[in-house]
Amino acid sequence: MTSAPNDPETLRARLEHAAPATAGRREPVDCGHYDIRVARDGSWYYRGSRIGRKPLVTLFSSVLHRASDGGFWLVTPAEKGRIDVDDAPFVAVELFVQGEGGDQSLSVRTNLDEIVTIGAEHPLRVEFDTATGEPSPYVMVRDGLDALVSRSVYYELVETGVERPDGSFGVWSGGMFFVLGDTGDGT
Repeated sequence: MTSAPNDPETLRARLEHAAPATAGRREPVDCGHYDIRVARDGSWYYRGSRIGRKPLVTLFSSVLHRASDGGFWLVTPAEKGRIDVDDAPFVAVELFVQGEGGDQSLSVRTNLDEIVTIGAEHPLRVEFDTATGEPSPYVMVRDGLDALVSRSVYYELVETGVERPDGSFGVWSGGMFFVLGDTGDGT
């Protein structure tokens, strides 16, 4: 039995054996759509089947890029292909808190065990659904790739939050204040 040209194992083999990028090298060949999807919970799927091998998902995520049009691509020096991402390609699943107040440092661990410290390089932002008002918090992991903050981590962030005189509510990390919302008390 031969494997499909874009099945996860064939893609893994290509990634592991890709030649390093060099000056003057041609643009990677566009292989179209890989039929890979990242679900909102951070699970990766190939042709509707979950990819259960974490090292394989970690390898794919290491070559994941976000295009200027918002699309997501797996890009090696030789090939590139589009994938679908339901929300964000990563999920922040654990929070680490050091210090307090303006000296506080907050770090998150993603579902793929990447740890980033919230700050200037890895900002935290919250988007609110206009219809429901439900928050969707995100942390920038790298190069335009976000981690959706899981509900449990968001609740931990809220527990460490403080109210400012302008009525904004948020957290300190890396010497910066990140707004989680407002207190709604009109002050």
